[in-house]
Amino acid sequence: MTLPASRAAWCFLSGLVLLFAGAAPACAQWGDSYDAPRGGDYQSPRRRARDYYRDDDGYAARQANRRYTPPPQEAPRQFYWPWEDRPAPAQVAPVPSARPAPPRSRGYADDGRSGHDDGRAVRRRPRPAPVVAQPKPAVPKVEPTTRIAVFGDTLAGHLGSGLSNVFEDNPEIGVLDRSKADSGLVRRDVVDWPKAAEEFLKANPKTTYALVMLGSNDRQPIREGDQTLDPLSDRWRTLYAERVDALIKVFTDAKIPLIWVGAPPMRSEALTKDIAAINDIFRERVAKAGQTYVDIWPGFVDDRNRYTATGPDLEGQEAKLRTADGVHFTKAGARKMAHFADVELKRMMGTGTPPAQPALAAPVAVAPQPIVEGEATKLDDAAAIDRQITAMLPSLPEPPGIPALPVKPLAGPVVPLGRAEVTPGGTLISGRPRDADPTGTVERALVRGAAPLAQPGRADDFKWPPG
Repeated sequence: MTLPASRAAWCFLSGLVLLFAGAAPACAQWGDSYDAPRGGDYQSPRRRARDYYRDDDGYAARQANRRYTPPPQEAPRQFYWPWEDRPAPAQVAPVPSARPAPPRSRGYADDGRSGHDDGRAVRRRPRPAPVVAQPKPAVPKVEPTTRIAVFGDTLAGHLGSGLSNVFEDNPEIGVLDRSKADSGLVRRDVVDWPKAAEEFLKANPKTTYALVMLGSNDRQPIREGDQTLDPLSDRWRTLYAERVDALIKVFTDAKIPLIWVGAPPMRSEALTKDIAAINDIFRERVAKAGQTYVDIWPGFVDDRNRYTATGPDLEGQEAKLRTADGVHFTKAGARKMAHFADVELKRMMGTGTPPAQPALAAPVAVAPQPIVEGEATKLDDAAAIDRQITAMLPSLPEPPGIPALPVKPLAGPVVPLGRAEVTPGGTLISGRPRDADPTGTVERALVRGAAPLAQPGRADDFKWPPG
């Protein structure tokens, strides 16, 4: 019994020695002999199995996708000596788009589901030609038959530009702008308007109409000898009216119709008040001379008769009419100002005085000639034919007469106020039966909601004057 026990102990000790020594036991595995490798090239079976089953392709892909960290670079130099060459700046490569555009199909339709062309040919629609604004037809240059001359200060220049815009499509009407900025009737050293207008009319005898617009620069004292007259004083008004008459007389003597355009309100309240007083002088002297005065004041004020820089233009749209200085006009304002003068111009052009007709000679007495029998027969036949034609013509209907309106009594019936009386039907005791409505005014206004017909001269008559 001792011998087997000692052998078992010896085998156990030898196994421990071999295990710690790292030597492979010399034993057979599945009938094959195992030879331990020599030297330091030994690999355990587990490591050999890991290397055997390793995915070389996936490993290489993972190594390729590793983020590359560039080596640190030196900071660019900020200072160079004059004899050193500076390096050229590096060109930055364009960054490609993150989402490249899909390839366009060439002549095939995309089904929208498979993500590619299905091979069906598509007839592409031609692109419409771009719309090009057609230029205005060239108006042939002809000699204008009607010449309109504009005289005055800087606001008259806006009036001339507005009139040019009005008649730009009519080559037969020409506008001559003779305005001079900073001029007026007070200072003759700038422009002596009566003298300048007379010289212009002599040099241009074919002038048809004349327009004058002054006053914006005349809020100044007038010198009379050694005396200086304050603006709008009594003596100032007298001298200023004389100068207005002298300018009007130039056009009256030349027999040229004159349209005097009043000055508009200004942003300054004090200046606006003085301009209104000067316009009163213009209106009075022009009316006395038999010429035409045009008041543009209502077109450039608000509902409270105060200055406003904006307002409706000729198309009814809200627009800016005056510039920032509160004196001059914008293009829309000049066009609106010219509209007031344009109405009077068209009225004058349409109601021109016809040429005088020659007087008819006195009728010469003619001796009656005898009528031959055959000629009398022809005259009787012609008269009979005329009577037949007149009988065949349908008779015109007679115009309906205007029904007479009922006459209202001056006073109603006298009813005592302290008596309480009730009438059958709830009608008033003092009420009279409703009159008939022959004209249909009550039914048209109260039942159908139509406005009554406007009467000439009444407040609801909005018709434009003829002309």
